[in-house]
Amino acid sequence: MIVTAIFLAVLIGGMVIGMPIAHALVLTGVALMWHLDFFDSQLLAQNLQAGFDNFPLLAVPFFILAGELMNAGGLSRRIIDLARAFVGHIRGGLGFVAIGAAVLLASMSGSAIADTAALATILLPMMRQQQYPASYSAGLLASGGIIAPIIPPSMPFVIYGVTTNTSISQLFLAGVFPGLMMGAFLVVAWWGIARRHKLAALARVGWKDRLRALAGSFWALMMPVIILGGLKGGLFTPTEAAVVAAVYALLVSTLVYRELNPRQLYDVFLAAGKTTAVVMFLCGAATVTAYMITLADLPSMLADSFAGVMSEPVLFMALMMLFLLVVGTAMDLTPTILIFGPVCAPLAAKAGIDPVYFGFMFIFVGGIGLITPPVGTVQNVVAGVGRLRMETVIRGTTPFLAAYVLMLALFVVFPGLVTTPLGWLR
Repeated sequence: MIVTAIFLAVLIGGMVIGMPIAHALVLTGVALMWHLDFFDSQLLAQNLQAGFDNFPLLAVPFFILAGELMNAGGLSRRIIDLARAFVGHIRGGLGFVAIGAAVLLASMSGSAIADTAALATILLPMMRQQQYPASYSAGLLASGGIIAPIIPPSMPFVIYGVTTNTSISQLFLAGVFPGLMMGAFLVVAWWGIARRHKLAALARVGWKDRLRALAGSFWALMMPVIILGGLKGGLFTPTEAAVVAAVYALLVSTLVYRELNPRQLYDVFLAAGKTTAVVMFLCGAATVTAYMITLADLPSMLADSFAGVMSEPVLFMALMMLFLLVVGTAMDLTPTILIFGPVCAPLAAKAGIDPVYFGFMFIFVGGIGLITPPVGTVQNVVAGVGRLRMETVIRGTTPFLAAYVLMLALFVVFPGLVTTPLGWLR
């Protein structure tokens, strides 16, 4: 009990005073070392390095780079133009454009923040021009952005797979059908909002212009086809898929669309490098904490608290998802994976839960945490890009958040919604 109190007090205390979460994680590990009379600076450094010295984690910097290249090289904009050409004429059409583009972009970058920034930068000014309610526009864009962690290629799936020793390829496949379901649920929610507020539609685009938009986005659309086809066909691993995605985005941006020149490449690589450094330091810091959590036997303590429901898989999943929902309101997705993944995954295995199904559920509920206050990382992105008050974005996210919570309940009660399509894809 004392160990748990020290763990929570140091971690939460560090976050409350504004300490970067990676630093708070290292400090938590050091505090546990002191408490267990086990402090060793060399062991601390070894675990810190071991956290990011992992071959599968090479996928992370390359997927980050692919996302940066897509946004700077015109791939993201062409995807949005394609969606606008086909569904922009429907009432509230820009919302449906946002949903369609979010699904397509999710199959290319795997980063919620990158996708949300691209969507908000291009579509939010257009929604304002069409006099859409600012709150619902921002809420939809934030909610669409969190499809990225679910549809492959997904960076959170990579990090979770490495952290818990779960098959990354199987996690990728598990996210395909639920990711499309997320888009469908958003369509229903936005359709109701568009009808109630009588939102405007864009002018209908003729088939000539639609075909032109389709031709213009052809090379962008080929990216998810190559990645998913290569993974399914066994041509490359998820790590190699990340390299393929980055190289493909670079070639298309510079040689096909020619929107990225050599001078701009420096800024793109620098931005990707900065983001990668943050993620990798988080991985290293979390490894220090995870090592001490194992030594302190915190997983067994948590298992004891769930002991009464281990024989009831649905009840176990419901309580675990509720716990992770609460965690997600205060913690970003990557730290949640790194801290709680190694603790929760063994519990799920003891309860007889399929590890790939549990991994998907873990990332899904963590993604929902990206649009829940007070942290709401993706909400902050939309608020920053659109220069909106955070309260406005939170209010507009509510109906879409409710749709996702309904999906979560369905996945808990009916695991076959995830496992059956996964069986087909396998």
